[in-house]
Amino acid sequence: MKRAQFDWDDAKNIENQRKHHVAFSLAQYAFLDPKRVILRDLEHSHTEERHYCIGQVAEGIVTVRFTLREGVIRIYGAGYWRKGKKIYEEANQLHR
Repeated sequence: MKRAQFDWDDAKNIENQRKHHVAFSLAQYAFLDPKRVILRDLEHSHTEERHYCIGQVAEGIVTVRFTLREGVIRIYGAGYWRKGKKIYEEANQLHR
């Protein structure tokens, strides 16, 4: 199986770390979670298809906003968002 390739804008990564305390290099691990949830981002998909990957990274559930460009996963946002955690728990039938 081919290993996924990731890409991101360094300035956006720094801004995301400041704002949401999640580095994109950490966020990419959400894609390794076998219970991850992938959803289409209908709110922000104006010029290209965008998606959410919600998956467990270490002790938390991370929501990663991304798009696919020529087979490369381009991350443009990530955080520990309550809505993503709720979606993940419901999809995997987890109880708090």
